[in-house]
Amino acid sequence: MVTNKKAYTRFSASDRMEHFVLIISFTMLGVTGLPQRYGEFELAKQLIDLLGGIESVRVMHRFFAVMLMAVSIYHGGAVSYKLFVRRVRLSMIPSLTDLRHAWQYFLYNLGLRKEHPKMPRFNFGEKAEYLAVVWGTILMVITGFMLWNPVVTARYISGEVIPAARAAHSAEAFLAIAAIVIWHMYNVHIKRFNRAIFTGKISHEAMEEEHALELEDIEQGRVYQPPPVEVMLKRQQVFTVYAAMMTAILAGGLVYFVSLEDTAIETVPRQSFEQINDIDVTKGNATLGEIVWLEQNCHSCHGETGEGVYPVLPLAQTTSDPQAFAIAIRRGPADMPGYPVNQISDEEIAHLYVWLQSLD
Repeated sequence: MVTNKKAYTRFSASDRMEHFVLIISFTMLGVTGLPQRYGEFELAKQLIDLLGGIESVRVMHRFFAVMLMAVSIYHGGAVSYKLFVRRVRLSMIPSLTDLRHAWQYFLYNLGLRKEHPKMPRFNFGEKAEYLAVVWGTILMVITGFMLWNPVVTARYISGEVIPAARAAHSAEAFLAIAAIVIWHMYNVHIKRFNRAIFTGKISHEAMEEEHALELEDIEQGRVYQPPPVEVMLKRQQVFTVYAAMMTAILAGGLVYFVSLEDTAIETVPRQSFEQINDIDVTKGNATLGEIVWLEQNCHSCHGETGEGVYPVLPLAQTTSDPQAFAIAIRRGPADMPGYPVNQISDEEIAHLYVWLQSLD
């Protein structure tokens, strides 16, 4: 609908609300998730401390995960309403035309095509981003369930899927953040600051460049006409029953998701280390170090010979100095628990250090 000569309605208040909640949940998931993935770095440790410690970070991460799942459920309902009640066209579904527009856009950017391709209401880039959000959310929910409820998961499928889920969850999160920072931020906020998601309006200039086909339809009067009121009322009656049932099922599933198992939130009891003794590696024994490695079950995360199991870093031929190595063992970086003196002695740490350095 044309509101004035240079602005057109693009997003409803509901659309903008969804996007606002998505911004908050996605941003905070990144803020609380990345430090857990890169917990060995000092900046990550400082951010974790700033947020109140690893337990607080994990609780916050799960809170915003629930927010993301809730807005996803709402979005599914909003899309269903538009399709069933209003009979809005599925304009987000990719087609072969999008491939042609992508190729034309590529040639245009290289200067090999004079005209910018004329694209519809949602162009190929926006469709790709939308499907990436859908796919990414599904993957994150599935892997997140496994990580949130590892004991229950291991009852039904092999426990080996847990570290695989952790790797997939972490990698997808990094990919999503990179896509937002590199692709979305450039196209929406740098190339041209698009205020549509905040104001609901889009400028005539932006329409000409990004959605020329839709602009032609608007200017020629080929715009969406809602069904008659009486028809929509009948559809709404049916949809209300459907929406109530689906909301109850999905809301129940969400509660089940978050309350099924209380694990992976609290770490082992914190240890107070007023002083960590210097480690004398000259007294270390590589053979004894290998025994300590196996007895302490270090290989379950770091590999049989310290080669590392992604995303855990390898320790073979460690370049850490003995004191830093001891501090990491005593305090436990990221998801690794701390090991007090009554669990592993200073002499055993020296044995471990020498053994790891002796590995090829």
